[in-house]
Amino acid sequence: MKKLLAAFAALAALSNAAAALAAQAESLSVAATAVPHAEILEFVKPALAAEGVELNIKVFTDYVQPNVQVAEGRLDANFFQHQPYLDEFNAARGTQLVSIAGVHVEPFGAYSSKIKSLADLPQGAQVVIPNDATNGGRALLLLQKAGVITLKAGAGITATVRDIAENPKGIEVRELEAATLPRVLAQVDLALINTNYALEAGLNPTKDALVIEGSDSPYVNILVVSAANKDKPALQKLAKVLNSAEVKAFIDGKYQGAVVPAF
Repeated sequence: MKKLLAAFAALAALSNAAAALAAQAESLSVAATAVPHAEILEFVKPALAAEGVELNIKVFTDYVQPNVQVAEGRLDANFFQHQPYLDEFNAARGTQLVSIAGVHVEPFGAYSSKIKSLADLPQGAQVVIPNDATNGGRALLLLQKAGVITLKAGAGITATVRDIAENPKGIEVRELEAATLPRVLAQVDLALINTNYALEAGLNPTKDALVIEGSDSPYVNILVVSAANKDKPALQKLAKVLNSAEVKAFIDGKYQGAVVPAF
């Protein structure tokens, strides 16, 4: 009987110790788009847990609420965007969000279910691009690089359709929310799609894109927090893990060039 009581006491002690460790663990809530960001965060969960940080991943399908909720303090961080987008968002919304880690590049591509080459793009082709300022400009710059259009001198990442100076094929460019672009692919001649949404739709950027940015693209996807929290230890642990050799190997192995480590 004494041995049984001792065993129960030992079990209770272990349970109490585990509860105490769980109570000490710091929790982080991080917004991410599903692919590849949430997948990368899922991969680093065990490493963070070993450092006493519990990671809660909140999947979003848009590019606005993740920033809004971090700015309002409802989430600790987000992982879905590149620096030009963040800069434009901060300027437009008056938010003070900052990057604490650059993680990867998602080379941006142009896709079609109707043609096999941009040389086959018909006169008056229907082309869709993202409707946010930086990704829309990025799409237009890629079309210029491919020789489809020419932009006005000085047009950069915030270029709009009004900046198209030469349009030999008379393409008609429409701006749609980035997440909807894969869904309208069959209805248009060409869609310029962010790689995260292309991957979610089952497209392989390195095989299916008619033209794609190089791996030296400057649009590095970043871990973003409020300026007031940038030195928070748990967030710094997450930043360090996201820039680890293990994450680099995971990205290289899983995405085969569709997503490229930036560290």
